[in-house]
Amino acid sequence: MQIHTTIASLRAALAPVARVAFVPTMGNLHEGHASLMRQARGHADVVVASVFVNRTQFGPNEDFDRYPRTFAADCARLEAAGVAHLFAPDEAELYPQPQQYFVTPAAAHDTILEGATRPGHFRGVTTVVSKLFNIVQPQVALFGKKDYQQLMVLRNMAAELNMPVEIVGCEIVRAEDGLALSSRNGYLTAAERAEAPRLAATLRTLAAAVRPGQSDFSALEAAAAQTLAAHGWQPDYVAVRRRADLLAPAPGDALVVLAAARLGSTRLIDNLEIG
Repeated sequence: MQIHTTIASLRAALAPVARVAFVPTMGNLHEGHASLMRQARGHADVVVASVFVNRTQFGPNEDFDRYPRTFAADCARLEAAGVAHLFAPDEAELYPQPQQYFVTPAAAHDTILEGATRPGHFRGVTTVVSKLFNIVQPQVALFGKKDYQQLMVLRNMAAELNMPVEIVGCEIVRAEDGLALSSRNGYLTAAERAEAPRLAATLRTLAAAVRPGQSDFSALEAAAAQTLAAHGWQPDYVAVRRRADLLAPAPGDALVVLAAARLGSTRLIDNLEIG
């Protein structure tokens, strides 16, 4: 695996490649990331990954400074998964001057769910991903469905800005007890880790309670949030939404249930498509 810290080096290496698959990450990689890399190999001649902890998508009271940096272990995992090129720039390389231009998502998608609880988050995500797409010039990019709203926002960004890249969403990888794998799971204490699978279980219960033809899910959402709160969680939201745009569903829409909640000092998210 070749490691590139500059844009010029990566572009030179990729110049002769016909088809590139790209998986952007913030590092601290786990088996969910490795699964994305392995799937990427089936989409292109060469797989490129990036490791960059993007300051602009963190809020002022979030965990940018303590976000785990595990570069040596990340490199070993990426190489084992068949990644050919790793782009690992520093901030000066990716943001060479104070950032004055940003890619801003549509308000309808930036002010709900994750956007409502993490103001400015998606502007940081869309800006850095658009930068990375411009640098790597991939034909396909793979993202995990655990960040369901992020996947939707990035698909819309690529389509509306006419970016020649296919966005592929990959299924959530879970631990044996159902907890969605996440880089932030490492923050959990032993007791919190034992409790953490309740988030997925609550979503499964909510999904089972949803019936075809329903349109008012507020009581089911409230009951699910109350279940989490009764076991020490601090829910940000539990929601039943339509998959297409994460807005309020109408009868006949394909649905997804989503939740974000804090367990101790760790914020976890999860979702489950219905049907």
